Amino acid sequence: MVYRLFFGVLPALLSFFSLFSKRIKHFLSGRKSIFSELQNFRNENQGTLIWVHVASLGEYEQAKPVIAKWKEKYPEHLVVVSFFSPSGFEPASRKPQANVDFITYIPLDRKSWAEEFVKIMDPQYAFFVKYDLWYHHVMALKQRGVPVYLISASFRSSQVYFSRFGRFFKNLLFQLDWIFTQNDQSVALLKEIGISRVSKAGDTRFDRVAATANSPKPLEDIKSWIGEKQVVVVGSAWQEDMDLLIPLINSKPEYKWIIAPHDLNPEPMDRWAKLLDSTSRKYSKWSPTESNSVLFIDNIGMLSSLFQFAKIAYVGGAFGKGLHNILEPLGFGVPVIFGKVKKVGKFPEAPQSRIEGCGFEVSSAEELRQVFKKLENGEFYHAAADSAKKWVNLNLGAADRIVSFIHSQK
Repeated sequence: MVYRLFFGVLPALLSFFSLFSKRIKHFLSGRKSIFSELQNFRNENQGTLIWVHVASLGEYEQAKPVIAKWKEKYPEHLVVVSFFSPSGFEPASRKPQANVDFITYIPLDRKSWAEEFVKIMDPQYAFFVKYDLWYHHVMALKQRGVPVYLISASFRSSQVYFSRFGRFFKNLLFQLDWIFTQNDQSVALLKEIGISRVSKAGDTRFDRVAATANSPKPLEDIKSWIGEKQVVVVGSAWQEDMDLLIPLINSKPEYKWIIAPHDLNPEPMDRWAKLLDSTSRKYSKWSPTESNSVLFIDNIGMLSSLFQFAKIAYVGGAFGKGLHNILEPLGFGVPVIFGKVKKVGKFPEAPQSRIEGCGFEVSSAEELRQVFKKLENGEFYHAAADSAKKWVNLNLGAADRIVSFIHSQK
């Protein structure tokens, strides 16, 4: 009742606050024509359809291996991907996506909207990724007899599903036909509350990063600029990360440094550039013939392929809202450094990478300097790089396990 009331009044509240917030206004404007656009798509494409819902880009990356594997087995099936967040929808919708036939926002979880959305789409299977479950959408699917799966799920005991006050959300998990988890801990937590339709499939991100490493974008301009120099690639850099990195960059002018900021606003990049001893350029205003040592990547979509050039990687976000995907460089066999993770349960790959010997956590500029020095030692470096390759290879196959299981139930 409270949930339904909340989503009943939420659109009005968001409309009011959109008068003062460009972000909320943007959030609402993107959803104005959801139903008409989806209806037009279905009118022109009337075959069997698979619906995959993700929160944002990170979850979409986890969905991609499953989508690719599904299309490999059922190339005639249509695939629709829905996003909750504009930060995921916008980059994905700007260009054609492999194996995806239509991209849309998911409407807010009001009962009538969810039922209309599902009715128009008329999917044969539905996949939710990691955690972004919406009650009325799941119930609309169940009312139509559509199998619903949660993939790449990762649960922690602190989540609402396992609290005394989480009965409503706990019951939502019981509506799912199967839950595929990333780890054994999640399986154990679910079984403790009585959920038996669950199995560990693994983390599909390993499949994704391996696929990217096997066929990265060539980026010939970057390759030409690098020449014979050794490269450090910094992904998703926040201010807290750059506070550690700038002294290291200034002490290592013999390297080429490629930095992809978390925020594409030019102001932080300009501020960082003033603190660097070496010349820097932004990719959008740069030529590969220039002699700059530092290159800021001021666009979206290049980072995962940039790790092909790295000897060492640094992945940011740990000091801020959350660690970015450290598996991306590891997929290329590149040792990765990252900040001290605040919520280890949300990023289990961080402590595991340390155990495996290919990930290195730092909390200060001095610790970063010491780890970097170790990685400059040939024997230590090669052991870390080999560990990265072995760890990724041992964790491949999650997408195949998911699709094969569902196929066996048909």
